[in-house]
Amino acid sequence: MSSAPSAEPQAIAQYLQTWADVFSQTLAEITQSPLGCAVVSEAPAEIAAAGDSDLWIVAATSGALRGEVSFRLPAGSTLQLAKVFMGEMAAAAAEVTPEHREAVLELLRQVSGLAATSFKTAYGELQIHLEGAPAAPSWSSSAAAWFRIGDDPAAAILIEIQLSAALVAGLRTEREETPAPAPDPVAVPPKIAPLPPHDEKVNLDLLMNVELAVTLRFGSRKLLLREVLDLIPGSVVDLDRQVQDPVDMLLDGRVIARGEVVVMEGNYGLRVTEVAPAS
Repeated sequence: MSSAPSAEPQAIAQYLQTWADVFSQTLAEITQSPLGCAVVSEAPAEIAAAGDSDLWIVAATSGALRGEVSFRLPAGSTLQLAKVFMGEMAAAAAEVTPEHREAVLELLRQVSGLAATSFKTAYGELQIHLEGAPAAPSWSSSAAAWFRIGDDPAAAILIEIQLSAALVAGLRTEREETPAPAPDPVAVPPKIAPLPPHDEKVNLDLLMNVELAVTLRFGSRKLLLREVLDLIPGSVVDLDRQVQDPVDMLLDGRVIARGEVVVMEGNYGLRVTEVAPAS
């Protein structure tokens, strides 16, 4: 297994560090406590050799950056990471189940979504598609590294990362900015005659019959994946607002008014008590 090549170490290191930072951010939001993820350039001595019980996940990148990344998790790391995501305490004697593998895959999908957003600044628009794989990828690895999640070496979660040759080549490519063409000194844009003045009320009247969809928001709450899967008819989900708190009226995701819920001829309604100021 080869480590990160020396031709363009900075670009590859930055790419891997972005993944690590997003891992830390996602896990911190789940556990509500800091959980660091460090990039290791040499294979950790405690990581298990590749085996049949490993979980392989391949991320295919398309768009402004193309190539593949594979993640290999030994059984112990799969179990620990799955139980962190599912809100359970890891047990060393427990066996990896299909639910644990699916939980890790879902976690990495959330991580990859944030990673695609983080890569946008450096590489432009790209998409990352994750799938579980039965074994090691068929493409040859051009660079490798390892993630160490957690501060305790004895209980750290270890993940092996392999980068395809296509991805490494894309990371090495230097993007040159194309200078904007100089304006033609001869061509003169034609003058556009100013529009005649219009009555503002007439212009506004043209929009009065446009239908807008508004939404009422009574509150919100974050749920663990385990809690969502446990929902059944009759389940009660507590929200973050009291009964006496006002209800939000939203237009295109923005609060435009608040008020109290009323019932009018069998239908719910909102008595507006506050209108958001115009910005």
